[in-house]
Amino acid sequence: MSTKSAQGKGNGNSKKPASPAVNLIAGGGAGMMEALVCHPLDTVKVRMQLSRRARAPGVKPRGFVATGVEIVKKETALGLYKGLGAVLGGIIPKMAIRFTSYEWYKQMLADKETGHVTSKATFLAGLSAGVTEAVAVVNPMEVVKIRLQAQYHSLADPLDTPKYRSAPHALFTVIREEGFSALYRGVSLTALRQGTNQAANFTAYSELKAALQRWQPEYADTQLPSYQTTVIGLISGAVGPFSNAPIDTIKTRLQKTRAEPGQSAVSRIMAIANDMFKQEGARAFYKGITPRVMRVAPGQAVTFTVYEFLKGKLEKSNWAFVGGSFEE
Repeated sequence: MSTKSAQGKGNGNSKKPASPAVNLIAGGGAGMMEALVCHPLDTVKVRMQLSRRARAPGVKPRGFVATGVEIVKKETALGLYKGLGAVLGGIIPKMAIRFTSYEWYKQMLADKETGHVTSKATFLAGLSAGVTEAVAVVNPMEVVKIRLQAQYHSLADPLDTPKYRSAPHALFTVIREEGFSALYRGVSLTALRQGTNQAANFTAYSELKAALQRWQPEYADTQLPSYQTTVIGLISGAVGPFSNAPIDTIKTRLQKTRAEPGQSAVSRIMAIANDMFKQEGARAFYKGITPRVMRVAPGQAVTFTVYEFLKGKLEKSNWAFVGGSFEE
Protein backbone atom coordinates (compact mmCIF):
# COMPACT_ATOMS: atom_id res chain seq x y z
CA MET A 1 0.00 0.00 0.00
CA SER A 2 1.37 3.40 -0.94
CA THR A 3 0.21 6.83 0.11
CA LYS A 4 -0.09 10.34 -1.19
CA SER A 5 0.53 13.29 1.07
CA ALA A 6 -2.41 15.42 2.06
CA GLN A 7 -0.02 18.25 2.63
CA GLY A 8 2.04 18.33 -0.49
CA LYS A 9 5.73 19.10 -0.54
CA GLY A 10 7.19 21.48 1.95
CA ASN A 11 8.62 23.52 -0.92
CA GLY A 12 5.20 24.10 -2.47
CA ASN A 13 2.45 22.22 -4.25
CA SER A 14 -0.23 23.67 -6.47
CA LYS A 15 -2.19 20.44 -6.86
CA LYS A 16 -5.96 20.89 -6.73
CA PRO A 17 -7.29 20.03 -3.26
CA ALA A 18 -9.39 16.92 -2.80
CA SER A 19 -13.16 17.46 -2.99
CA PRO A 20 -15.20 17.73 0.22
CA ALA A 21 -16.76 14.35 -0.59
CA VAL A 22 -13.34 12.68 -0.77
CA ASN A 23 -12.28 14.39 2.46
CA LEU A 24 -15.51 13.23 4.12
CA ILE A 25 -15.04 9.56 3.20
CA ALA A 26 -11.26 9.34 3.58
CA GLY A 27 -11.11 11.55 6.66
CA GLY A 28 -14.07 9.84 8.31
CA GLY A 29 -12.65 6.37 7.71
CA ALA A 30 -9.24 7.43 9.03
CA GLY A 31 -10.77 9.08 12.06
CA MET A 32 -12.89 6.05 12.95
CA MET A 33 -9.88 3.75 12.76
CA GLU A 34 -7.79 6.14 14.84
CA ALA A 35 -10.49 6.38 17.53
CA LEU A 36 -11.03 2.63 17.79
CA VAL A 37 -7.29 1.96 18.13
CA CYS A 38 -6.31 4.80 20.44
CA HIS A 39 -9.35 5.71 22.58
CA PRO A 40 -8.32 3.63 25.65
CA LEU A 41 -5.15 5.73 25.97
CA ASP A 42 -7.24 8.89 25.86
CA THR A 43 -9.40 7.60 28.73
CA VAL A 44 -6.29 6.89 30.81
CA LYS A 45 -4.95 10.37 29.98
CA VAL A 46 -8.18 12.04 31.13
CA ARG A 47 -8.24 10.07 34.40
CA MET A 48 -4.62 11.04 35.08
CA GLN A 49 -5.35 14.70 34.38
CA LEU A 50 -8.34 14.65 36.74
CA SER A 51 -6.37 12.96 39.51
CA ARG A 52 -5.71 15.26 42.48
CA ARG A 53 -3.16 13.19 44.36
CA ALA A 54 -1.23 15.86 46.25
CA ARG A 55 2.49 15.98 46.90
CA ALA A 56 2.18 14.21 50.26
CA PRO A 57 5.22 12.36 51.66
CA GLY A 58 5.31 8.81 50.39
CA VAL A 59 2.50 9.30 47.87
CA LYS A 60 3.61 8.80 44.30
CA PRO A 61 1.55 9.96 41.32
CA ARG A 62 -0.13 6.97 39.70
CA GLY A 63 1.46 6.14 36.32
CA PHE A 64 -0.41 5.49 33.09
CA VAL A 65 -0.06 1.70 33.31
CA ALA A 66 -1.33 1.63 36.92
CA THR A 67 -4.19 3.96 35.98
CA GLY A 68 -5.20 1.73 33.08
CA VAL A 69 -5.02 -1.40 35.23
CA GLU A 70 -7.17 0.25 37.92
CA ILE A 71 -9.84 1.22 35.37
CA VAL A 72 -10.02 -2.34 34.01
CA LYS A 73 -10.07 -3.82 37.52
CA LYS A 74 -12.90 -1.61 38.80
CA GLU A 75 -14.90 -1.01 35.62
CA THR A 76 -13.96 -3.86 33.24
CA ALA A 77 -12.13 -3.35 29.94
CA LEU A 78 -15.16 -1.51 28.57
CA GLY A 79 -14.32 1.29 30.99
CA LEU A 80 -11.42 2.19 28.70
CA TYR A 81 -13.93 2.97 25.95
CA LYS A 82 -16.10 5.40 27.90
CA GLY A 83 -16.95 8.38 25.73
CA LEU A 84 -16.18 6.52 22.49
CA GLY A 85 -19.69 7.20 21.19
CA ALA A 86 -19.14 10.95 21.52
CA VAL A 87 -15.84 10.64 19.67
CA LEU A 88 -17.24 8.50 16.85
CA GLY A 89 -20.22 10.83 16.54
CA GLY A 90 -17.94 13.77 15.83
CA ILE A 91 -15.01 12.12 14.08
CA ILE A 92 -16.37 12.26 10.52
CA PRO A 93 -17.20 15.99 10.48
CA LYS A 94 -14.04 16.69 12.48
CA MET A 95 -11.74 15.02 9.96
CA ALA A 96 -13.68 16.37 6.99
CA ILE A 97 -13.38 19.90 8.39
CA ARG A 98 -9.70 19.41 9.28
CA PHE A 99 -8.48 18.28 5.88
CA THR A 100 -10.89 20.39 3.79
CA SER A 101 -10.20 23.61 5.71
CA TYR A 102 -6.46 22.92 5.78
CA GLU A 103 -6.36 22.57 1.99
CA TRP A 104 -8.51 25.69 1.58
CA TYR A 105 -6.35 27.79 3.91
CA LYS A 106 -3.18 26.46 2.28
CA GLN A 107 -4.38 27.37 -1.22
CA MET A 108 -5.45 30.81 0.02
CA LEU A 109 -1.95 31.40 1.45
CA ALA A 110 -0.10 29.99 -1.58
CA ASP A 111 1.70 32.22 -4.05
CA LYS A 112 -0.93 33.30 -6.59
CA GLU A 113 1.40 32.92 -9.59
CA THR A 114 3.46 29.83 -8.81
CA GLY A 115 1.28 28.00 -6.28
CA HIS A 116 4.31 27.81 -3.98
CA VAL A 117 3.44 27.08 -0.32
CA THR A 118 6.04 28.19 2.22
CA SER A 119 6.62 26.57 5.60
CA LYS A 120 5.10 29.66 7.23
CA ALA A 121 1.97 29.29 5.09
CA THR A 122 1.74 25.60 6.01
CA PHE A 123 2.02 26.48 9.72
CA LEU A 124 -0.69 29.16 9.46
CA ALA A 125 -2.96 26.85 7.45
CA GLY A 126 -2.59 24.12 10.06
CA LEU A 127 -3.21 26.61 12.88
CA SER A 128 -6.37 27.91 11.19
CA ALA A 129 -7.63 24.40 10.44
CA GLY A 130 -7.16 23.40 14.07
CA VAL A 131 -9.08 26.42 15.35
CA THR A 132 -11.85 25.77 12.81
CA GLU A 133 -12.34 22.15 13.82
CA ALA A 134 -12.17 23.05 17.53
CA VAL A 135 -15.03 25.54 17.31
CA ALA A 136 -17.16 23.55 14.87
CA VAL A 137 -16.90 20.05 16.35
CA VAL A 138 -14.18 19.25 18.87
CA ASN A 139 -15.19 21.29 21.92
CA PRO A 140 -18.81 20.06 22.25
CA MET A 141 -17.63 16.51 21.54
CA GLU A 142 -14.95 16.71 24.23
CA VAL A 143 -17.26 18.13 26.88
CA VAL A 144 -19.52 15.08 26.44
CA LYS A 145 -16.59 12.67 26.21
CA ILE A 146 -14.90 13.99 29.35
CA ARG A 147 -18.13 13.84 31.36
CA LEU A 148 -18.45 10.15 30.39
CA GLN A 149 -14.78 9.35 30.99
CA ALA A 150 -14.77 11.08 34.38
CA GLN A 151 -17.43 8.74 35.77
CA TYR A 152 -15.98 6.20 38.19
CA HIS A 153 -18.97 3.84 38.25
CA SER A 154 -18.43 0.13 37.70
CA LEU A 155 -19.66 -1.30 34.42
CA ALA A 156 -19.48 -4.74 36.02
CA ASP A 157 -22.12 -3.83 38.64
CA PRO A 158 -25.61 -3.43 37.11
CA LEU A 159 -26.82 -1.65 40.27
CA ASP A 160 -24.15 1.05 39.97
CA THR A 161 -26.12 3.49 37.82
CA PRO A 162 -24.10 6.29 36.22
CA LYS A 163 -25.38 9.81 35.80
CA TYR A 164 -24.63 9.74 32.08
CA ARG A 165 -25.73 6.51 30.39
CA SER A 166 -24.52 7.28 26.85
CA ALA A 167 -23.16 10.08 24.68
CA PRO A 168 -26.63 11.29 23.57
CA HIS A 169 -27.90 11.12 27.16
CA ALA A 170 -24.86 13.05 28.40
CA LEU A 171 -25.37 15.67 25.67
CA PHE A 172 -29.06 16.09 26.56
CA THR A 173 -28.36 16.19 30.31
CA VAL A 174 -25.60 18.80 30.03
CA ILE A 175 -27.76 21.07 27.87
CA ARG A 176 -30.82 20.62 30.13
CA GLU A 177 -28.96 21.23 33.39
CA GLU A 178 -26.33 23.75 32.35
CA GLY A 179 -27.49 25.25 29.08
CA PHE A 180 -26.18 25.00 25.51
CA SER A 181 -23.25 27.26 26.35
CA ALA A 182 -21.84 24.48 28.58
CA LEU A 183 -20.86 22.62 25.40
CA TYR A 184 -18.47 25.49 24.64
CA ARG A 185 -16.86 25.61 28.07
CA GLY A 186 -13.11 25.85 27.54
CA VAL A 187 -13.48 26.57 23.81
CA SER A 188 -10.65 29.10 23.86
CA LEU A 189 -8.28 26.51 25.32
CA THR A 190 -9.53 23.83 22.94
CA ALA A 191 -9.01 26.14 19.97
CA LEU A 192 -5.51 27.00 21.22
CA ARG A 193 -4.69 23.32 21.73
CA GLN A 194 -6.11 22.17 18.38
CA GLY A 195 -4.55 25.09 16.55
CA THR A 196 -1.05 24.49 17.92
CA ASN A 197 -1.48 20.74 17.44
CA GLN A 198 -2.39 20.98 13.77
CA ALA A 199 0.10 23.75 13.05
CA ALA A 200 2.93 21.60 14.43
CA ASN A 201 1.48 18.43 12.94
CA PHE A 202 1.00 19.60 9.36
CA THR A 203 4.26 21.58 9.31
CA ALA A 204 6.35 18.69 10.64
CA TYR A 205 4.64 16.22 8.31
CA SER A 206 5.15 18.42 5.24
CA GLU A 207 8.81 19.11 6.03
CA LEU A 208 9.59 15.46 6.77
CA LYS A 209 7.87 14.35 3.56
CA ALA A 210 9.78 16.92 1.52
CA ALA A 211 13.05 15.74 3.10
CA LEU A 212 12.30 12.11 2.27
CA GLN A 213 11.51 13.05 -1.31
CA ARG A 214 14.82 14.91 -1.60
CA TRP A 215 16.71 11.92 -0.19
CA GLN A 216 14.81 9.54 -2.46
CA PRO A 217 14.59 11.13 -5.91
CA GLU A 218 12.51 8.21 -7.20
CA TYR A 219 9.63 9.49 -5.03
CA ALA A 220 10.07 13.17 -5.93
CA ASP A 221 6.85 13.27 -7.96
CA THR A 222 5.05 10.20 -6.71
CA GLN A 223 3.72 8.58 -3.55
CA LEU A 224 5.91 7.62 -0.63
CA PRO A 225 5.72 4.02 0.65
CA SER A 226 3.06 3.65 3.32
CA TYR A 227 5.55 2.67 6.03
CA GLN A 228 7.35 5.99 5.53
CA THR A 229 4.07 7.90 5.77
CA THR A 230 3.33 6.03 9.00
CA VAL A 231 6.73 6.90 10.49
CA ILE A 232 6.58 10.61 9.67
CA GLY A 233 2.96 10.73 10.86
CA LEU A 234 4.11 9.20 14.16
CA ILE A 235 6.90 11.77 14.56
CA SER A 236 4.76 14.77 13.58
CA GLY A 237 1.97 13.61 15.88
CA ALA A 238 4.29 13.66 18.90
CA VAL A 239 5.30 17.31 18.43
CA GLY A 240 2.01 18.94 19.46
CA PRO A 241 1.38 17.27 22.85
CA PHE A 242 4.73 18.34 24.26
CA SER A 243 4.13 21.96 23.25
CA ASN A 244 0.65 22.35 24.75
CA ALA A 245 0.26 19.79 27.56
CA PRO A 246 -0.56 22.45 30.23
CA ILE A 247 -3.33 23.84 28.01
CA ASP A 248 -4.87 20.38 27.59
CA THR A 249 -4.74 19.58 31.32
CA ILE A 250 -6.39 22.87 32.36
CA LYS A 251 -9.00 22.44 29.62
CA THR A 252 -9.88 18.94 30.86
CA ARG A 253 -10.46 20.16 34.42
CA LEU A 254 -12.42 23.17 33.20
CA GLN A 255 -14.77 21.04 31.08
CA LYS A 256 -15.29 18.44 33.80
CA THR A 257 -16.86 20.85 36.32
CA ARG A 258 -19.90 23.10 36.27
CA ALA A 259 -19.43 26.85 36.02
CA GLU A 260 -19.86 28.96 39.16
CA PRO A 261 -22.40 31.82 38.91
CA GLY A 262 -20.76 35.13 38.09
CA GLN A 263 -17.36 33.59 37.34
CA SER A 264 -15.81 34.41 33.96
CA ALA A 265 -13.97 31.88 31.81
CA VAL A 266 -10.66 33.68 32.34
CA SER A 267 -11.07 33.75 36.12
CA ARG A 268 -11.94 30.03 36.15
CA ILE A 269 -8.88 29.19 34.06
CA MET A 270 -6.64 31.21 36.37
CA ALA A 271 -8.23 29.66 39.47
CA ILE A 272 -7.73 26.13 38.13
CA ALA A 273 -4.11 26.83 37.17
CA ASN A 274 -3.30 28.43 40.54
CA ASP A 275 -4.96 25.58 42.45
CA MET A 276 -3.07 22.97 40.43
CA PHE A 277 0.27 24.64 41.07
CA LYS A 278 -0.32 25.17 44.79
CA GLN A 279 -1.79 21.75 45.53
CA GLU A 280 0.10 19.50 43.10
CA GLY A 281 3.10 21.39 41.78
CA ALA A 282 4.29 22.18 38.27
CA ARG A 283 4.26 18.49 37.31
CA ALA A 284 0.46 18.56 37.49
CA PHE A 285 0.37 20.51 34.22
CA TYR A 286 1.96 17.53 32.48
CA LYS A 287 -0.27 14.85 33.96
CA GLY A 288 -1.28 12.37 31.29
CA ILE A 289 1.49 13.45 28.89
CA THR A 290 2.69 9.87 28.40
CA PRO A 291 -0.68 8.38 27.37
CA ARG A 292 -1.45 11.55 25.40
CA VAL A 293 1.70 11.19 23.31
CA MET A 294 1.08 7.46 23.07
CA ARG A 295 -2.44 8.23 21.83
CA VAL A 296 -1.85 11.25 19.59
CA ALA A 297 1.35 10.09 17.87
CA PRO A 298 0.07 6.64 16.77
CA GLY A 299 -3.28 8.26 16.09
CA GLN A 300 -1.73 10.67 13.61
CA ALA A 301 0.24 7.83 12.04
CA VAL A 302 -3.02 5.88 11.57
CA THR A 303 -4.89 8.97 10.38
CA PHE A 304 -2.39 10.01 7.72
CA THR A 305 -1.83 6.47 6.46
CA VAL A 306 -5.52 5.53 6.22
CA TYR A 307 -6.58 8.97 4.97
CA GLU A 308 -4.06 9.09 2.16
CA PHE A 309 -4.67 5.48 1.16
CA LEU A 310 -8.45 6.03 0.92
CA LYS A 311 -7.98 9.42 -0.73
CA GLY A 312 -5.67 7.90 -3.35
CA LYS A 313 -8.13 5.08 -4.06
CA LEU A 314 -11.04 7.49 -4.40
CA GLU A 315 -9.12 9.84 -6.68
CA LYS A 316 -7.93 6.96 -8.87
CA SER A 317 -11.50 5.76 -9.28
CA ASN A 318 -12.50 9.34 -10.19
CA TRP A 319 -15.17 9.70 -7.53
CA ALA A 320 -16.88 13.06 -7.41
CA PHE A 321 -19.79 14.67 -5.65
CA VAL A 322 -22.08 15.99 -8.35
CA GLY A 323 -25.60 17.32 -7.95
CA GLY A 324 -25.98 15.98 -4.42
CA SER A 325 -24.94 12.41 -5.26
CA PHE A 326 -21.74 10.44 -5.69
CA GLU A 327 -20.67 9.61 -9.22
CA GLU A 328 -17.88 7.40 -10.40
